[in-house]
Amino acid sequence: MNSRHPMLCRSLVGACVSVALCAPSWAGDDSGFFEGSRTDLLLRNYYFNRDFRDHDGPKGQIEEWAQGFILKFSSGYTPGTVGVGLDAIGLFGLKLDSSRQVSGSELLPVHDDGRAADNFGRAGVALKARISATEFKLGELLPDLPLLRYDDGRLLPQTFRGAMLVSREIDGLGLQAGQYRAVSLRNSSDMQDLAAWAAPGVKSDGFNYVGADYRFNQQRTLLGLWHAQLQDIYRQSYFNLQHKQPLGDWVLGGNLGYFIDRDDGSARIGRVDSHTAYALFSAARAGHTLYLGLQKVSGDSPWMSVYGSSGRTLGNDMFNGNFSNAGERSWQLRYDYDFAAAGVPGLLAMVRYGRGDNATTKVGKDGHEWERDSEIGYTLQSGSLKNLSLRLNNATTRRSFNRDFDQTRLIVSYPLSL
Repeated sequence: MNSRHPMLCRSLVGACVSVALCAPSWAGDDSGFFEGSRTDLLLRNYYFNRDFRDHDGPKGQIEEWAQGFILKFSSGYTPGTVGVGLDAIGLFGLKLDSSRQVSGSELLPVHDDGRAADNFGRAGVALKARISATEFKLGELLPDLPLLRYDDGRLLPQTFRGAMLVSREIDGLGLQAGQYRAVSLRNSSDMQDLAAWAAPGVKSDGFNYVGADYRFNQQRTLLGLWHAQLQDIYRQSYFNLQHKQPLGDWVLGGNLGYFIDRDDGSARIGRVDSHTAYALFSAARAGHTLYLGLQKVSGDSPWMSVYGSSGRTLGNDMFNGNFSNAGERSWQLRYDYDFAAAGVPGLLAMVRYGRGDNATTKVGKDGHEWERDSEIGYTLQSGSLKNLSLRLNNATTRRSFNRDFDQTRLIVSYPLSL
């Protein structure tokens, strides 16, 4: 790994391997390669509508409807001290309704003439091996790490090509390391080089990471330490503390995070210098959960992340943004209700409001924005269509540095185990 911190990367990889080799050997998944395999198909029907309030712009509205098919196969492991296996994913998206005038929802690829593709898809495989409680994968993957979370917010998920190592030999302690060298975006069939959200047109040779998290106090407390490098663009360190505390009929929660971002290597996008801190507090009781989020980006750069990836790690991540511009201060209030507490299992509702100010963007300084989200979802609990889910969400977004819009999405998902 080409890093300013090569010793840190090599030390964690060595620790994962050393702990695995010293641990008592076992046969992994005794059920075998085929006997332990699982195949799942997710049918996802997606309607997207974004109404720009400024109808004098290039497009006053984006509106598309598509059907997605997400097929996943995961084998078991062969018997023996070192078990080997295979994971595979097949993705296919089909246009149901779109036109040149309303395309661009990122449900589908868009041709040069502005028309959405009739269909698109891709397939990938990953080889895997396991020794004791240490697992290695190589190929097309769906990383869900604090510093790199794949985006599954449209018709098909984003995927990455690379390698990952996870070791959980010690109770409560997880060690991870890996490298990704290519990405396929959520509306693309092709693999491409990695880039940063701050400059999507500037490419990197790869993304390297190492991390550790430790859960203790009856799994109620988590400590995390991570470091990553998007080669020749940025390097990032992340510190995380999470805790949940029962208090009578209540459960109180806290999620504190701190990022340090610096430029890396030849600094292809220029100087990077930012610190991002967030605190997300929660209080839950009898189906009700109330959240308060506070977040601040300090320095001359925005919070750094890989282009196309999700910003779910941040405390104030919402449907259409995460208030992560340079200098931005933000807060969020959110309320969730699980209707199982009222005797209706499977029915969930959420509403939240977030506001940010003091943002520095390409437009200038002192930018401000707010977003209001709401969502209601229901999953069938029985019958021939058990586990079919419907989600309806709406967002209102207003920004001084970008176009205002109102957005509605309807997602119908049906998982099948084959």
